[in-house]
Amino acid sequence: MFSEAAFKIFEESIQKYHVIDDVYQPFENPYPSDSLEHLLYRKNWIDTVQWHYEDIVRDPNIAPVDALDLKRKIDASNQDRTDTVEYIDSYFLQKYNEVTPKSGATINSESPAWAIDRLSILALKIYHMREEVEREGASAEHKAKCAEKLAVLLEQKEDLSSAIDTLLTDIENGDKYMKVYKQMKMYNDEELNPVLYQNKN
Repeated sequence: MFSEAAFKIFEESIQKYHVIDDVYQPFENPYPSDSLEHLLYRKNWIDTVQWHYEDIVRDPNIAPVDALDLKRKIDASNQDRTDTVEYIDSYFLQKYNEVTPKSGATINSESPAWAIDRLSILALKIYHMREEVEREGASAEHKAKCAEKLAVLLEQKEDLSSAIDTLLTDIENGDKYMKVYKQMKMYNDEELNPVLYQNKN
């Protein structure tokens, strides 16, 4: 199933990141640049780096200038994430381009790629919650609470994976159809954010 293959790529990306475990490490994508696997690996790598940006910026002792620099990096990462999601949706739009929706076919509340985005982030939650379950020096109570949370995350993974696979099957069969709206984030656009365009004059 697609979701199982995607999740394995996400786990591969997460494992690779944690070999060095540094937000500034170089990025290498092991998959061909024209493949869906390439996009999925890149998507999760963006999420993984941003996960650790978010950890670092919450350090109560972080210098303000460093916090501002990280905020800029998080903003850029969010834009990169959105762009990559839209590339993934473009792949599916092309793949199902010749499918004729059945009479009465419906649209889903989110596109396949945004559901895949949630699965990528869920892979990170599972990885880091499992770390807490196994963390040396943590109390038995802490580990037990984290084990309960991990069980919920694993159940969520099964439900979300099933929903993604069902959605793709429904689109392929014409029971649902894709309609993708670009995110149009205004705060990054110098023509739409008043703080930015007023400073240009």
